[in-house]
Amino acid sequence: MGEKTKHSMSRRAFVSGIAGAAGGAAGSRGVTAQTEGGGGSIDYGGWLDDVGYWDEQTADLTGQGMITIAVGGDPNSGLSFDPVAVHIDPGTTVTWEWTGSGGAHNVVAEDDSFTSGSPVAQAGTTFTQTFDADGIINYYCEPHRSQGMKGAVAVGSVPRETAAQQETDPEDLGVPFQPHYVGISALLMMSSTLIFVFYLLKYGESAHTKGGRR
Repeated sequence: MGEKTKHSMSRRAFVSGIAGAAGGAAGSRGVTAQTEGGGGSIDYGGWLDDVGYWDEQTADLTGQGMITIAVGGDPNSGLSFDPVAVHIDPGTTVTWEWTGSGGAHNVVAEDDSFTSGSPVAQAGTTFTQTFDADGIINYYCEPHRSQGMKGAVAVGSVPRETAAQQETDPEDLGVPFQPHYVGISALLMMSSTLIFVFYLLKYGESAHTKGGRR
């Protein structure tokens, strides 16, 4: 095999390696993006938007047959359900238990599917409800609804917010730069690689290097 052929093959192997690496990087970026897309947070349709003390977190209580929600919890000076939002499996029984704080409370479904009755203040009072069907059940305390005493029970498979709705700041995820900067950088890197590859294929090695054209 001649010297020129050796250099040509070496050059093409080098170019193929660069192109493969660039493609691999792009592919990895695509897989990461798909993984990070996720299912999103549970969408309560704005029901909890005016609950100022809510930390926008849903307590994942799936896998449990029975759970308890405090009526008159610590947040909001006793005018709260704690936790505010829960995610459970179908067939789970929820027990609301009164703490005795914040005055008289009750539990009323937004769609009137259940109610604990008249408001009471006595600690230790309980109200129980079993949820069999998938969906989101919003509820409130009648005397304190205007003060943000509201809650939600998400059962089984429920609607999720899209990434656009969540508007997550990349810096909150530990990324100190905006996503579009990453995309621009990736495009510039790939463009530079392609230009370099084109140059090598068209002109070969420099005439001043060993094995180059003369």
